Formats: sequence, structure tokens, C-alpha cells
Amino acid sequence: MARPITEEEKQHAQALLERARSAQQQIADLDQAAVDRAIQAVAWATSNEKTFTRLARMGVEESGLGDWNGRPNKRFKIKGILRDALRRKSMGVVEEIPEKGLVRYAKPVGVIAALVPTTNPALTPPGIGIYALKAKNAVVFSPHPRAKKTTLETVGVMREALRRIGLPEDLYVCAEKPSIPLAQELMAICDLTIATGGPAMAKSAHMSGKPAYAAGQGNSTMVIDETADIAKAAHNSMLSKTSDFGSGCSADGNLLVEATIYDRFLDELQKVGGYLASEEEKVKIEAIYWDAEGHRTFDTIACPPQKIAEKAGFSIPADKKFIIVKEDKIGQEHRFSTEKLGTLLSIFKYSGFDTALAMVDKIYSVQGKGHSCGIYSFDDDHIHRLAMLAPVSRMMVRQPQSKANAGAFNNGMPMTSSMGCGVWAGNVSNENISLKHYLNYTWVSRPIPEDKPSDEELYGEFYNTETW
Repeated sequence: MARPITEEEKQHAQALLERARSAQQQIADLDQAAVDRAIQAVAWATSNEKTFTRLARMGVEESGLGDWNGRPNKRFKIKGILRDALRRKSMGVVEEIPEKGLVRYAKPVGVIAALVPTTNPALTPPGIGIYALKAKNAVVFSPHPRAKKTTLETVGVMREALRRIGLPEDLYVCAEKPSIPLAQELMAICDLTIATGGPAMAKSAHMSGKPAYAAGQGNSTMVIDETADIAKAAHNSMLSKTSDFGSGCSADGNLLVEATIYDRFLDELQKVGGYLASEEEKVKIEAIYWDAEGHRTFDTIACPPQKIAEKAGFSIPADKKFIIVKEDKIGQEHRFSTEKLGTLLSIFKYSGFDTALAMVDKIYSVQGKGHSCGIYSFDDDHIHRLAMLAPVSRMMVRQPQSKANAGAFNNGMPMTSSMGCGVWAGNVSNENISLKHYLNYTWVSRPIPEDKPSDEELYGEFYNTETW
């Protein structure tokens, strides 16, 4: 339980809010062209290869989480967010529906409290900052304590980009001494919260008394059916599992593979860098990957598979990229069916698609409901049936989950650094949090010709039947 907030922290939170509020008021009259120029400046300052590589690696070194070599590749997400933001209007009339006499006007929401996760201190601030500025909002960033230096440095880069084009730097401000009580206070006094992080952070955001977009817990599960391109599915599974050492909630956790292709697929997984753990090694991994209460051990999160093996008391070849464990049990007590947050992957065998659907349902009743699932299949009926059943907000078809579900240049998902997981996860939205979520709207309604069906049409067969 968080300690009470200090008076100093309260005053600091209020000062951050007032600075941001003042800066936001100063850009109230900017037109669309000026705003678009501003987000281009911020995006370039943070996503150019030199700067983002420096910031991304700084984040890995500070937090001890993630892939020093791979994390710089995440800069594509900032480019995608900029693309999506530039293609939409964010002020004045943004939608017209003539047949209904409706016109929609977009307006800022105010000052946003942005909670930055320890795993993405170089990506989340510009990701939120670009959408916020496009909507003429200001942002108060609350870093994770284990990544505060990187977050402060990243926000500093963003502030400098604003200064260089003559805009107030305080459109982006950052708490220098982050704490849970301070973050809670910021969420309570700002106009909107966008919380990217774990379940506790999401719950706190929703309890702040202010509107909030927050994410849910992941446990991405992928179905590989008998029609799958085995080589492509294995390669994509590797890409998703190993991206930033599996630090994200979207990284593949469980693969459900049809029995007739199971052996071939498992062979292919090993060819692309998977190490198949023995039953003895599996027992050792479980002992160090979770503590006695079933919580993930910090020093095995988002780290190389060699480190996991070493801690467990065995060794694996240096060229292996992730560890595979065979599993056939699902449940809270069967920890390999829960979220991994690292370079560990569980593989299950199923016979018949009905069985696969039942396994998916059971896995998400344990953990990850509302987040993401996927399928490698060319059978549209299988794809449809999984979409009908899966209690998730997004389902990727023949795509590497962790590189696709938050938007990619080869799918239509909105680019984002924060993903809503719906009522399943206690969230208000199922969508990728993007520009539209950073705006208020005024609907203007003009009269139209009367649209009033007859009673016979409305009540159908029940019209004029017996009443009681």
C-alpha cells in the first residue's frame, strides 16, 4: 500500500499542473498547420536514429530490463504515430454526417497525466506527446522510478524541440522525483490520465476520480493450425518473443499448435533460435522464474535466455534467442500458462480446432483477458471462430504479435504506445489509444426530415397482441 503523499509532493504536483496549464493556454490559437509542424519537430527530435538509439540504450542500462541492441528498433513506432496524427484533423470540424444533420467539432481535453513504464522510457513520452500536442493538450509525465533519468532526458529532448520552434517548453513537464503518491496526485488533479504499465498502475488510474485510459495485463496466446505456413509462423513467433527480450505484454506467451504439424513446427522453432528445455530444466526454470506466491522474479524479466538458464542452474548455447517449454496443463497453479514477460515460451499441442478454442478460453480465464491473441491460419472459418470466442481487444492474423498489435506499417491498427483492453480488464476502451482519445467533441445537430417508423414496423409481430 502506498504511503500518504507529503505536502511537498502535493505542492510539486500542483506546480507541474500550473506550468502545463499555462503552456497549453499559450497555444490555444495555433492553427492546424502550426500544430502539425510542431509534432513533426518533436517526432524528428526523438525518433532520429542517433537520438533514439542513445535514449533507448540509456533506458536499458538504467532499468536493467530489455535488449540493448534491439530496443533502438522501436523508433518505428514514433514514425507511425506521427503518420497517423498528420493524416487527421484535430480542431474545428472533424466529421460531418449530412443525412443525420450532425457535425462534430474537436477540442482539447486539457492537461494529461502520463504514467511512463520502466520498459519504454524513450518511446512512451514521444508517443503520448505527439498525440497530445496534435490535440493542443499539455502533458505532465510521471516516470517509473527505475527509469526516471531516461524519462527526464527524453522529455528534455522534446522540450528542446519545442523551444527551437518558439513554442512553450512546458507543454511537456516531468516529475523529477517520482513516487506512487505523487503519481496518484497527478492523476487526481489533471484532466485525463493515460497509464501505460502493469495492473496496479491501471487500477490506480481508474480510481483517481478523473477519466483515464489504461492498459490491461497480457498473456498473448497464438493458435497455429494445420493450414499455417510453418516456417513463417515460427519466424514470426521468434520475432514477437524476442523483441526487447519479451519485455512487453504483447510478446507471445503461449503457442497452441495442431497435432499434425506440432513436431515440424517445434523443429522450426528451434531452427530460428529456440532452445527446447528438458523436463528437468523446466522444473528448474519454474523454481527461479516465479517466487513462492507466483509473482515474477524481477531479475528474470526481459533478459537474455542465457541468464535465465544460468540462474536455473544449467547452460544453453550462446546463439539461442529464447527458451521453449512443453506444457499441457492450464490454470493459475500451472505457471507456464500465465504471462511470461521475458524470453520464455510455452508450447501446447491440440487435436481439433474445437479443442484449441477451449484451450484459448481456459488460458484467458487464468490471465490476459482483454489484451491480445492471434492465429496463423489460412482458414477463414478458423479465424472467424477464434475472433468470436476470444475475450481480447485485438487479434492478429499471421503477424508477429508484439510488433503488430500496437500498429505496424503493414496493418491497419492505429499506432500507439498504449492499448486499451476493454471491460474485460477494467478499461473504458478496447481500442489502441490514439488521437481521437486525446480530444473532446462537440456534436452540433440540425433538424432533418422526420424519421419516425410506424408502430407496426417498430413492434413487428407483437403489435396489437394481448396486453396485461
